Amino acid sequence: MSKRCMGLWILAGLLLMWLGMGTWQRFKPLPEGVGVAFPERPAERVRFLADRTWYDAAGRRHLDQAIFDEALALIGGARRLVVADMFLFNDFAGSATGQDFRALSRQLTQALIDQKRDHPGLEAVVITDPLNTLYGGLAPDHFARLRQAGVRVVETDLTRLRASNPLWSGLWHLVPRWFGNRADGGWLPNLLGPGRVTLRSYLALLNFQANHRKTLVVDQDDGWAGLVTSANPHDASSLHGNVALRFQGAAALDLLASERAVASWSGVALPEPALPGPASPDTGPSSSSVSSSTKGARVQLVTEGAVRDALLAAIAASDAGDRLDVAMFYLAHRGVIEALKQARGRGVRVRVLLDPNRDAFGIEKGGIPNRPVALELHREAVEVRWCVTQGEQCHTKLLLRRPADGGEAEVILGSANVTRRNLDDLNLETSVRLVGPADTPAIREAGTFFDERWKSSPEHVTSEPFDAFDEATPWQRLRYRVMEATGLSTF
Repeated sequence: MSKRCMGLWILAGLLLMWLGMGTWQRFKPLPEGVGVAFPERPAERVRFLADRTWYDAAGRRHLDQAIFDEALALIGGARRLVVADMFLFNDFAGSATGQDFRALSRQLTQALIDQKRDHPGLEAVVITDPLNTLYGGLAPDHFARLRQAGVRVVETDLTRLRASNPLWSGLWHLVPRWFGNRADGGWLPNLLGPGRVTLRSYLALLNFQANHRKTLVVDQDDGWAGLVTSANPHDASSLHGNVALRFQGAAALDLLASERAVASWSGVALPEPALPGPASPDTGPSSSSVSSSTKGARVQLVTEGAVRDALLAAIAASDAGDRLDVAMFYLAHRGVIEALKQARGRGVRVRVLLDPNRDAFGIEKGGIPNRPVALELHREAVEVRWCVTQGEQCHTKLLLRRPADGGEAEVILGSANVTRRNLDDLNLETSVRLVGPADTPAIREAGTFFDERWKSSPEHVTSEPFDAFDEATPWQRLRYRVMEATGLSTF
């Protein structure tokens, strides 16, 4: 056999290995605990929380924040266990300089350290995404401080997940993955923040995988409390608009169970407190702080693909005269988009509030995916408005269904954007579904939040009409479709 022929056979073999590994990484079995819809649980002490950003007539930015105030208070009340799973947990600001950011990463770090010091028997675990260390290329000081204080910091093993970008991941799993990484050998600039990182950091980044969850579970008195949010303890994200749901009882233990699976991938065993006995949805905490209108309300935790199923079920349950309100940072998933268009065709009033996708920590973006999607929805008579942003992001992930006949309403919120990566079992995601009477306080407050953001005024500027931006070009529409279908995207 000639050398040329031998070379072709070797090349064909390598290409076949690349194709085979990419196919395996895209379709390999999911780990246990991914894509779970937990049972509906009685709603106990449920609160809707929001971080609001708006502008006055002079263009001054105003903030009304509640989410991390509540998270820090929950940590301050813990005595036995704190489990925080946070996607972005750092002070990286990218190119967004000169902004008055809140030091969320430092505040959360200090709260955990203080609580561990004051209560040495407290077990505190932080689960986070490897992006915070640039996939092993950095050694953040706050992670070192947490570990020194006795807080366990777990970087999620993303190799357990399916490939979002199989074209690259097939090659990465064959070669670069096995070289590992180091925090003291960087020679390339860190585009997300200070320091230098290795080439291996950027090669890992191209997999576009993430533990994108934002959750908190703590013990509280004799029970348990949970928080599911769209907000990150990330300084440069502190100006963003976000939402959260805080709850207690069995649903909080479901949240802990969902995190137990992820922690176990890295060899960390979280405790398994016993679930309380069966309870009727009509039984709730006897507290004057909880309105009787919470009776009948239920909370359901959903992760990964189960978030998609919950969204599609909520949209399908809407009928003529009902209202569907969607506030989303990224809206790109074809199944959900088609469902929204069909709902509008049934006579449902569909309102969609979107981030214009023009800013990302000082870097100008091209409006993808939301601009092409907004045009598609607008052409189907779906009402679309844009969040007004000046550097920050409309980072909310919220769907609200309100029936015209006064029946049960529902809210779905959490970490998951409406994209292929977020909803098709590629990222790790956690959202929560609250369903019950329309006058359930948390449901009513979610509706008020959406309505206030939708109805902008000169004195309280929050949003602007669809035609505030030029229509998406054919090139933008094509790019969005290709990026969504292939995974060659950051959304």
